[in-house]
Amino acid sequence: QVQLVESGGGVVQDGESLTLSCRASGSISTIVSMGWYRQAPGKQREQVVIITSDGVTNYLDSVKCRFIISKDNGMNTAYLQMNDLKPKDTAVYYCDVMGYDRNRSVFNSWGQGAQVTVSS
Repeated sequence: QVQLVESGGGVVQDGESLTLSCRASGSISTIVSMGWYRQAPGKQREQVVIITSDGVTNYLDSVKCRFIISKDNGMNTAYLQMNDLKPKDTAVYYCDVMGYDRNRSVFNSWGQGAQVTVSS
């Protein structure tokens, strides 16, 4: 079983920054990818960014050049630095991790969600 712990959400003003973190623990053999999705009120969940085990990233167009994902492989932790936040970025951000557990089974785990609120 793989558990995720997210942290770093909060309330900021337009143009400010926040950093989210996501740490995976448990029966992990290999992490294939880590990333974040977000869901705003009344909207569908959308993928914000993903980073693969070899460092390849894919960003949602609206966050390119503002958000930066990084990871610490030794700690099974990913970070999402969010700069120049806008009110449209307000949402619950969910960490998502995919990989193989120690039984060589595929896992896909979700974090508990972190509220990010950007006021104008």
